[in-house]
Order: sequence, then structure tokens, then C-alpha cells
Amino acid sequence: MSVVIGLQWGDEGKGKIVDFLAKDFDIVARFNGGNNAGHTVMIKDEVFKFHLIPSGVVRGLVGVLGNGMVIDPGILVNEINSIKNRGINLDLKISYKANVIMPYHKIIDRGKEIKNSSRKIGTTGRGIGPAYSDKMKRNEALRIDDLVSDNFYEKLKDVLNLKKEELIIYDIIRNVAELEDYTKKIYSEYKNYSFILKDYVCDVTEYLYEAHSGGKKILFEGAQGTLLDIDHGTFPFVTSSNPTIGGVFTGLGIPPSFVKKVIGVTKAYTTRVGRGPFPTEIFGRLANRIREKGYEYGTTTGRPRRCGWLDLVALKYSCRINGVNEIALTKLDVLSGLDEIKVAIAYELDGKTIEYFPTSAEKLYKVKPVYTTLKGWEGIDNDEWEKISRKGFEALPDTAKEYIGFIEDFLKVPIKIISVGAERNMTIVRD
Repeated sequence: MSVVIGLQWGDEGKGKIVDFLAKDFDIVARFNGGNNAGHTVMIKDEVFKFHLIPSGVVRGLVGVLGNGMVIDPGILVNEINSIKNRGINLDLKISYKANVIMPYHKIIDRGKEIKNSSRKIGTTGRGIGPAYSDKMKRNEALRIDDLVSDNFYEKLKDVLNLKKEELIIYDIIRNVAELEDYTKKIYSEYKNYSFILKDYVCDVTEYLYEAHSGGKKILFEGAQGTLLDIDHGTFPFVTSSNPTIGGVFTGLGIPPSFVKKVIGVTKAYTTRVGRGPFPTEIFGRLANRIREKGYEYGTTTGRPRRCGWLDLVALKYSCRINGVNEIALTKLDVLSGLDEIKVAIAYELDGKTIEYFPTSAEKLYKVKPVYTTLKGWEGIDNDEWEKISRKGFEALPDTAKEYIGFIEDFLKVPIKIISVGAERNMTIVRD
């Protein structure tokens, strides 16, 4: 059993790595987040983009959505229909304990960003934070189990009655007299979703336990990345769930003994979407070059990603938090053609050199990266990268191998998978 975890601020290429590993597994199970995440998988000339359903389903794996997720049923139904319309047989299991994103969550999410303009956190506006907030309030949340139940209307009515003042504050309704019509409107839409989703709903924890007992191989997949973790990330510029190793166990209801290998995914450089500290961020022509060559635009939002050099201080922190056994390095090809490549190996903070990662946003804004400069390698086109992929690690340019070796030596974690292109076959595996 293996888990794939992002080591940066998300967008590390986890979807491609999960797709690449899929051939060795029977089940792929997602444990956190919602449709604020996005996975892009390329199969031949066909591009698949998922926000909820694990990318491995296009390879015939059983897809599992865990209780640690918040699910927008409209988005999920669209993804189910998209997969079926492409002639793919879908085997999907949805935890009845996962929470449901409601229409008002999205309005509240966007409204809070507008009202708190001086303290924006860069939310995607998909309702993720408010849905998780309601989960913590308990009696203001709706689960998938509620959505597919016969008394969904009554449960929805009770929740909206508790939230009526908040709905008025955010101009979702003008007064209490409009509450009944608003309830009926949501019910009409969401009941249609329940008819489609109810056949996929089950006790995911029990399903995974039985699958494990029966010898099935399970791949656990997280959304976002370690540095966006609600507890261990760059708070408050974080997501509302735990993309780190602990989220696997709480988000699926499985014991730690199920996980035998932790695969951390990182780009060969660093990116971040939205606000928040980013010590190794670069600007100008070089940043634009990396952004365009790496197509660094959000799968979910389309927003351009901020780009920077590889931050080994942050990566070491992420490896320790998650107990990473091996690393998958993605987008090495994007750095080809650069004369020099910088790598952050420490920070300067208040006149002192530090080698640890301060997750406090206030401190991280103040740090200055201490760089080591390595030699780059010649420009390589897509066809040549494909040839290198077939030949293996030794076919890489010498300075590219030195770059990989430097990362391994610093992190004390082996890099076993190297991605040099979007397609599945453009991947190098080191024994």
C-alpha cells in the first residue's frame, strides 16, 4: 500500500504520478479536500481533468472518495457523466460520511474574501472553507448520507433554519420569509443529484478494510500539498483540510499499518497559487519563461501560478512531516535550456542563518533564501525527452543528474521517479 503526497503548495503533478503508478494497484482512494484541487492526466492525445474523482479510474481502478472530503454533488455528477460519455467503465465508492458543499457555501466563500479584502487568503471560491467550517459546527453540516436519505428535505430545512441569519448577512435571502422558497430551490436541484449518486454511496472504511484483507492493492491520494496543510502549512494561507500523512488515516478511517510506502511529489522548481509567503519566488522574464514552458496555470481556477526556484528547506520539512520514503520529481524538462539553476539550502532571518522552515507566515515573509547555484543543461525538445525516457536515467544530461543527486544528498531521500513530460511514458524509474 502506498500514499502519494504533495510536498509543496500543491500542483506538484500528483495526478500524473498516480496515473503512472496505477498499473500496480487495484484501488485509488482520495482522503481530503474538494473541487478546489485539480488533476490533469494525458493519455495519448486525450486530456482528462478531474477535481474530485481520483485520476486512476481512467486506468480501470476502483475510485474511492473518503469521509475527509467535502463534495460538490453537481461537480461530481458532471465528472461521472464525462467519464461515462468517453466509454470508460466507472467503479466509484463515495463515503456516506463525506460532507456536502451547498450553494450558499460558495457565496459565503466569495463574500468573505470581498469583505476581508485586507486579509484575503486566496481562496478558490468553491465553498471549501465554509463547508469544512460547518462540519466543525456539526449541526449546520449535511453529509452525503443526508443527501441520499428519504428525509433530505427535513434535514436541509433544519440546517437552513440554523443558518438563516448568515444567509441574510450574505444577501442570499433578504429576510426570513424567503427561507422556505430558498429551501425548496436547493432541494429541487440537489435531489436530482442524489438520484445519481446514491448507487455509489457506501461505508468506505469497511470497503477498504475488506479490500485490504482480500489482498487488494490500494493507492492513497491526497489533494493540495503539505505546505497548504491547515495545521502544518503556512497558516493562514492554507487549505481547510490535512493533505499530510495524518489526513490519510482520518480521511478514510484506516489504520497507519495500511501504509507501507510514502511517495512525496515535488516539482524540479516551486510554484504557488494565490496569496501567501513564497521565499524563492522569482519575477520577470525568467518567471514567465518557466510559467509558459511548464504551463503553470491552475487546473481548477486557471489562475497563473507564481514560480520560483526549488526550496530544499521547505522540502526537508515536508519530508519529515510525512515520513517520505521516496520522491517523485516532476517537470525536470521545464528547466532545460537554463545556464544556471539556483536551489535554496537555508534562510536568513533577522540577520541569522537558519536551516529550518518557519511555517509562521509572518516569519516566512521576512526570510531571505540562501542559494547554491548549479549548472544547467542544454535545451531539449519533446522528442528528445521521449528518447531519454526510453533509455533511462543514465541518458539524462550529466548536469541534470548532478541536480538530482544534489537534491537527494540534501534531503537524504532517494528520487525514484523522474517525470520529463506530461504523458505517462515520459517517466524515468530508478531501481
